[in-house]
This record gives sequence, C-alpha cells and structure tokens, in this order.
Amino acid sequence: MATRAKRARLSSGRPAPGPPAHALGPSRRPPCAAASPPRAPSSQAARAAGGGEQEPDPVAGFLSWCGRVGLELSPKVAVSRQGTVAGYGMVARESVQPGELLFAVPRAALLSPHTCSIGGLLERERDVLQSQSGWVPLLMALLHELQAPASPWSPYFALWPELGRLEHPMFWPEEERRRLLQGTGVPEAVDKDLVNIRGEYYAIVLPFMEAHPDLFGPSVRSLELYRQLVALVMAYSFQEPLEEEEEEKEPNSPLMDYLRMVATRSIPKGHEIFNTYGQMANWQLIHMYGFVEPYPDNTDDTADIQMVTVREAALQGVKEEAERLLLFERWDFLCKMEMVGEEGAFVIGREEVLTEEELTTTLKVLCMPAEEFRAFKNWDVWGKNEREENSLTITSIPKLKASWRQLLRDSVLLTLQTYTTDLKTDQDILSNKEAYAKLSWREQQALQVRYGQKMILHQLLALTS
Repeated sequence: MATRAKRARLSSGRPAPGPPAHALGPSRRPPCAAASPPRAPSSQAARAAGGGEQEPDPVAGFLSWCGRVGLELSPKVAVSRQGTVAGYGMVARESVQPGELLFAVPRAALLSPHTCSIGGLLERERDVLQSQSGWVPLLMALLHELQAPASPWSPYFALWPELGRLEHPMFWPEEERRRLLQGTGVPEAVDKDLVNIRGEYYAIVLPFMEAHPDLFGPSVRSLELYRQLVALVMAYSFQEPLEEEEEEKEPNSPLMDYLRMVATRSIPKGHEIFNTYGQMANWQLIHMYGFVEPYPDNTDDTADIQMVTVREAALQGVKEEAERLLLFERWDFLCKMEMVGEEGAFVIGREEVLTEEELTTTLKVLCMPAEEFRAFKNWDVWGKNEREENSLTITSIPKLKASWRQLLRDSVLLTLQTYTTDLKTDQDILSNKEAYAKLSWREQQALQVRYGQKMILHQLLALTS
C-alpha cells in the first residue's frame, strides 16, 4: 500500500491492490525476490484455458508484439529470464541514469474492460457486474481473452507465471497455512478472500458466463481458474488514480493501466530493474504477492495487536461484575468514537506506531479512573480536546503512565501466545544456515513473516518492562 493508513486495519475486507506492478512480470523489491522460486513460462496458463500453443521463444514473441502495439522499450534495457531472480524480468543492458525512460505503454495496448474484445458488452452489463471488490469487469476481460486463440494479448500472457504454481497463501493447503502462519493475520485474511471470491464467482461471474456461452467456453468456467486470476490481478493490475476531489469515493476498478516507467536512481549495467510495491509489511507481501523480504530487509514491516486483544488484556484484571460492565461501557464508547472495532488492529512498526491516535485513546479510556471516564464521555468536551497525549511514538512508550504500559505489555503477551512457535525457536533456525536450508520455500517465507512480527512485539515488551 502506498500509504499504510491507520484506518485501513479497522475494516475487515480484503486489502486494496498495491501500487502498480509493471506489465512485463511481477514487480520485486530487492533483495526480497531472491527467496522466490523460479517460475516456468506460462503460456501453459493460456493453453489450459483454451488458448493457443506456446511460442518457441516467448520473449521474441513479446518483443514483436511490443513493436506492433507501439510499446516503447528503452534500448538500454532487456526483457529476459537471464540475470533475474524469478522468471521473466527487466535487466539493464547498460547503465541507466535517474529520470531516464525505461518503457511506455500506450493506452490502446492496455488490457482493460474498455480495450478487450468484449468491452461493449461489459459496458452495457456493468450494473450486473458490480461487486464489492470492483474487479469483476477486468476478470471477465481476462477470462475471455485467455481462451481466445487470436487474443491481441497472447504474447503478454506467455510471460505470465504458471497459474498452477502461484505461491499466494490462498493456494496453500489450509492445514499448512494455519500451521505456518498462525498469529500473523494471514490465515484470517485468506479466509475472507476465499469466501468473497467464491461468493463473487457463483453470484456474478458464473451466471454471466452461462448467459453468454458463445463468449465463455467450458474451459474458463472454473472457480479455481477464477481464484488464480484474482491472484494475478493482485500482482499485475493498476488502478486509475483518483482526482483529488474524488478521494472519498469508491476506488476505480483495477486495470492493466497506462505506464510510463522511469528510473528513480542509477541502475548499473547488468542489474535487474525492480518496481516497488510501496510500504508493505511482510504479511501483506505474502498475502497479496506470494513472497516476503528476509529479515531485516523490510524496514516497513509491522506487527498487529488485535483491538479485541487489548480488551481481553484489560478484562484479566477485572474481579467484580460492576468493573466488567464498566469496561464494556468504555469499549462501546471507543467503538462509537471509531477508535476500535471487533476486527480491527493496532499497527506497530519498527520505529513508529502507525495507529497512534487509536492506541493512545484506547489506553487512556481503558485505564482512566471511573469518575474521570464519566466526565470524559461528554462527546462535545472530547471533540474540543487538543488531544495532546496522542503523540505516541516508539521512543515515548517507556514514558507512558504505568497503567498504560502494563495494559500494553499484557496485550503484547497475549498476542505472542497466538503464534505456534516462540521467538527463540525461530531465531535458532534463522541463525543456522543448514537448518534453514532444509526448510521448504513456504516454511522459509512463513518463518520470515513470523520472526519480523515477533521482533517488533519483543521490542514492545522491552519498552514496557
């Protein structure tokens, strides 16, 4: 996510698609991609959906297509599988300076609901295709173009990763996902995704395909294929930027959008060129893109403390029924203020508290004396308050009131109990290269997610002791 908005974790829906990924293959943030397994050429995906045979040389076919559609590719870069960390990528033929154009894609060459061969139908039926995700029109375009033998985007599909080998946790067996990622928040996010995807498919997508059998053959009427394409949209799609006055409106549906990619820093000859996903924690990277950055490379990593966990920690010290009722009254007040939610989380980074207002207010309300809370409940008084105590930072945690520190510490301890392993167990494996190498790729990725979160949580323990 380009911005890790504090309100983003108060909702229970799927995270919004990340920043743009280039059209030549999955974006990567070095050195994280070094952990990704190699991908096989993926025109197999198009064949599985009823498309044509694989090109002898997918790169040559793709470059020929670029010339035909007017895609401008700098002579200083090359599309290749050689010198890349995972499948097809872009490599510098010679040194590139900041500001130099790497490639530009004309709008007419972009795969979107507007440019695909059934664009007119998708526009006429847009009301039928509305969904919570907003992705259905693009996914319908993909489903149609994948099966079309003469699709203009066939050379582009040939560079896709093989659909059957996508490493998003939604494709892991449920037992493995829960065993490796319990406590990280990923299993819960995947569960919601799978429910939403299944509902969207059977309520909207399948009926639409059945209503147009001449456009969608039996080969693409598959929930599994639809799930795979959702994962591809997560990693490859772009969203039209909203005008400033439209920021409060619903986001535009994603599409393979216009690109003019320029270098942001010097790129030496022979180096692979990467696009960034933005400021994303490892749990978000593995959930949405299927890979992580090894510790400590992801400086944007975060750990979550579920908001209900703080409530649970506060209840631990309650002995009388009157106290319990008062605590729930405080919680309801925080809910009305939109500071907490049953499915929300407080987000802690390595060097900052991303939800500082929510966490500060919650600690304050749950820890204040009963008399003070009664007075504090006056919304008008609160609304005029300067909230001078809301400047909660990592370095200021040791200076918090003792009751606040204790509640935060108890919340961290409860959070650590949700993982299946402790910090020392993970640390021992990471420090032993031989033991780490014996892990499967998924086990390695999950270990990096867990370890990064636990390090942040243990830092909080030290600061609240």
